[in-house]
Formats: sequence, C-alpha cells, structure tokens
Amino acid sequence: MDFMKTYEHWLSSPALSAQEKAELEAIRGDEKEIESRFFDQLAFGTAGLRGTMGVGLYRMNVHVIRHATQAFAQVVLAEGPEAVKRGVAICFDCRNNSDRFAREAACVMAGNGIPVRLFDALRPTPELSFAVREYGCIAGINITASHNPKEYNGYKVYWEDGAQLPPKHADEVARMMRELDVFDCVKTMEYDAAVAEGRIVLMGAETDEKFLARVMAQVNDKAVVEQVADTFKMVYTPFHGTGYQLIPEALRRLGMKHVICVPEQMVIDGNFPTVVSPNPENPEGFYLAVEIAKREGADFILGSDPDADRVGIMVNTGDGEFKVISGNQTGVLMLDYLIGAMKRKGTLPEKPVALKTIVTTEMARKVAEVNGLESYDTFTGFKFLAQKKDQLESSGQGNVIFAYEESYGYMMGDYVRDKDAVTAALILTEMAAWYASQGMTLYDALQALYQKYGFYGEKTLNLVMPGLDGLKKMAALMSGLRAEPPVEIVGVAVREQKDYQDGSVVCVATGERSTMELSGSNVLRYEMSDGTSLIVRPSGTEPKVKVYILANGSTREVCDQKVAKYTVWAEGLKN
Repeated sequence: MDFMKTYEHWLSSPALSAQEKAELEAIRGDEKEIESRFFDQLAFGTAGLRGTMGVGLYRMNVHVIRHATQAFAQVVLAEGPEAVKRGVAICFDCRNNSDRFAREAACVMAGNGIPVRLFDALRPTPELSFAVREYGCIAGINITASHNPKEYNGYKVYWEDGAQLPPKHADEVARMMRELDVFDCVKTMEYDAAVAEGRIVLMGAETDEKFLARVMAQVNDKAVVEQVADTFKMVYTPFHGTGYQLIPEALRRLGMKHVICVPEQMVIDGNFPTVVSPNPENPEGFYLAVEIAKREGADFILGSDPDADRVGIMVNTGDGEFKVISGNQTGVLMLDYLIGAMKRKGTLPEKPVALKTIVTTEMARKVAEVNGLESYDTFTGFKFLAQKKDQLESSGQGNVIFAYEESYGYMMGDYVRDKDAVTAALILTEMAAWYASQGMTLYDALQALYQKYGFYGEKTLNLVMPGLDGLKKMAALMSGLRAEPPVEIVGVAVREQKDYQDGSVVCVATGERSTMELSGSNVLRYEMSDGTSLIVRPSGTEPKVKVYILANGSTREVCDQKVAKYTVWAEGLKN
C-alpha cells in the first residue's frame, strides 16, 4: 500500500495548487485510480518520459517535469564547467500544457546555472535536433508526445550529437530520479528573471532560416518541379501541429505552386478536434484531405504528425481514388528515388549506405544492394540509426544517404539526428513531381518497384494492453515466448529463433547456437521456413506489444496470403 503513502505525501505538499489538490481529493476512496497514479514513477528511458496528463507520480504534470529536469540538470552538471557553459536547447509542440512544461524545464535548468536556448513558440522536433548541433549545446529537451492521443504529453531528451539520449546517460537520469524527492530536490527560478538575466535566451526566425537553408540543400532536382508546377497539385495537413509553417514554406521554396492546406487542420489545437488520433499512420485522419484532393484533382496527400517528425502519404491511384502508402513502402520509394536522383546529379557519395531498423521491410535491403549500396540494421528508434550513421561515417566505412523506420520516420542530411518530416516532405514532393514528369503517379511508381525488386508485404499489429494489468500482461507474453520458443507457427516450421536480449540465434533443426551483432533489446524474432520474418517487441512509449510480419513472395497474392495467415497467430498472442 505504499502508493497510498505517496498519494497522501502529494496531497500534503505545498507545491500543489488548490486545483491540483482538488483533483486528488476527487479520487479519495477510489483505490484503483489512486494506485494507477501513484504505484510508481513514469519510467525514464532513452526516449525520456511519456504518459497521460494529470496529477500524480505516474502522470505528466509540472512536478514530474521539474523532477525529471532536475535529474537531467545534475547529469549535465557532472560533465563539468565547459560542458555546462554550452547550455541546453528546449522545444515544445502543440499539445495542451506543452508550452508551460517547456518553460518549467527552462526555469529548472536556469536555476541550476545551465544556460537555456528556448524556442519562442512551438517548433518541429527535427529543428530541436538541429538547434542542439547548430549552437553546440550539450543537450536538448523536447516537450512532445509525438502522435499519441490528446490525453498524452511527453519529455524527450537529447545529447550533444542531436540524437536522443544515449542509454548510459538515460540510466543516470533514471537513477537520479529515484534518489531525488519529487518536490524537495528542485532548484528553479522565475521565468521573467531568468530571461532578464540572460539565463534563458529565446530562439525564433533566425533559427528557422538556418534550419530551412539546410533542408533546401537536400533538393536534387528543382528543375523537374518547375517543369510540372503549373499542373501538379498536392494537399497537406499538419494535423493541428508544428508542421503548419515550415513544411508549406519549404515546398514553396521548392517551387510548388499548388500546395493546398486543409484549413481546419492548420489550426493549432492540442485537442485535435478533427481527428480521433493525430497519427499519419491512421488513414481515417486524412478524410478532410481526401475530400479536398478529390475535388481539386490532386496528385498526392501529405500529412505530418503534431511534432512534425513523422510524415505519411496517400497517393492518387490514377482513377481519382486515394490509397495509403505504408511507411515501409514510402521509405522504399524514397530510397530508390534518392539513389537515382543522386546518380543523375553526380552527388552519390563514395561508399553509400542505407540504414533501416530490424522491423523495417527487407525490400529496403534489396533496393540498396541491387544499386550497390551497403545496408545495415539497427534496433528500433532513431537514436540507434543516428549512432550507426556516426559510427560508419567517423570510421570511414560508409556515407549514409538515407535512414528510416517503418513507423513513418525518415532522416537525410547531416544536420539532424532524428526523424525529420520537414526534409522528408520536401523529398517526397520532389519525388512525386519527378514521377509526374514521367507520366506516373507514386502508386504507379510503387508497382514498378515491385516488378523490379520483387514482391514484399508487411503488417504491424498493435496488441494494446492498457493500465497496470497491461504492463504485467506484456511482461508475461515475452517471458512465455522465451520459456517455450515456438518451433512451428500456423503449420510452418520456424527456421531460426532470435533473441535480441542476449543476441542469441538458435537453429531449430539442429539446436546449434550462435550470436548476432545486435543485443540488449527486449525483442524476439522468428525466421520462418517460407521466408517470412516475425518480430515481437513491447513498445517503449505506449502500453502495447507490437508484432511485425515481414513477408515476400513471387506475387502480390502470395505475400498477402502469408500476411493474413500470420496475422491470425499474432492476434492470438493477446489472449
């Protein structure tokens, strides 16, 4: 019953406002609700914190933000005076309370003697990564819950390379949070005083221009955009979020004349009133964009999530209907296009490399290798893609032209180390214009790639397990699969069992054991005798287990049959 003690500790704290105390008093007697708010701290991982907003230790609120920032400040202070002088960049998105949480974080950093560069208004996540690198900051903080529902907010932390915090530093922040009292430990100062003393400096249009200059340098073929600009049309939606300024501006600078923005979704609103979920992975959110695209005869639709790090597209199939292109397919299209565009322009670097995650389509590897590129896998998450990029380039092993993961995240150039919807929107639009100049839609282009590289099909299932019981179910599912590894699934033999926790590989037929290069992540993978890969991974940011089906075959029908068959197995894992 320790959670009841924590509940009473919060209720008696002078740090709580009258409104916050009233929220806690309202749940007195509801033991399950109290437990859900106070059974533990929100777990601090390499992606920082993420959770639903409300009062409590296991919720996102100003007290948790201050607590986390104090812990992070002490990790920064431990780097020494020279590192501290470099300061911290702070950004925030459109969500309810994001601006307030960002200010609170800035005030705690300033209170600890660490200079802060704070954006004057909401900005895309990639611009935070850029600012950390551009201004030589030691670290960065981004208040965002990305594409989660409106009830959520989050606290992402970055290190000096502009990538999310390395595990070593994240573990240290988590340790400090365990040691420090959530209220008593915090050193902070008044916001106005911090600004007046120069401890908090605001960033604005000047940083936007620096960022946009680097984005526009990624253009490969502006001439082809100008060639089709009079007739080529697209629809864009920021889903009420941070892409609403920089993405249309980048496309205007590209030479686009007909970028039709969804007016209702250009309104900044953390309640996301026009969608159930502001996630470009969910096609139902595009309904307003589809109406406009059909009316205007647009070539394709592009949407960025609230913090503008992910981007999704729908394409005209040629008959006026619009079809979703998955993150896997979008990445394959972009990789193939970039290789061709760079070759035509003469800018393909020596030792070119493509990066993807272990759960991303194997078609990307095929595209890379057929075109003479090396291809490497990393764990899920852009910090791992960024880490691999830095390792390859610093050692002279290769030059990364493109990195992506299936969940609609893409990274190009050397100025960010995170998903970047601004640059991705630019390249996707240039690519769509190039295909339009060839008399093809992006749908046509995808079919042509299947003919060239073979047929691949993928599906991701989200086994949602909410609440305290859900965390236990997630853990039980993974431990059960480890205790009794499957030797066959839906009548198909498992060829290899792979456990990325310890890097082990077991050949089922012989029992022979070997090891992989990658280890240290709670992920299981089964290589099936029919060529399909099945991957099971608990989400690090949401209460769900993800199951990935990666199939290939001689025809589209063969791929679809494999995906359907393994979907039945995956859905059964939740029971």
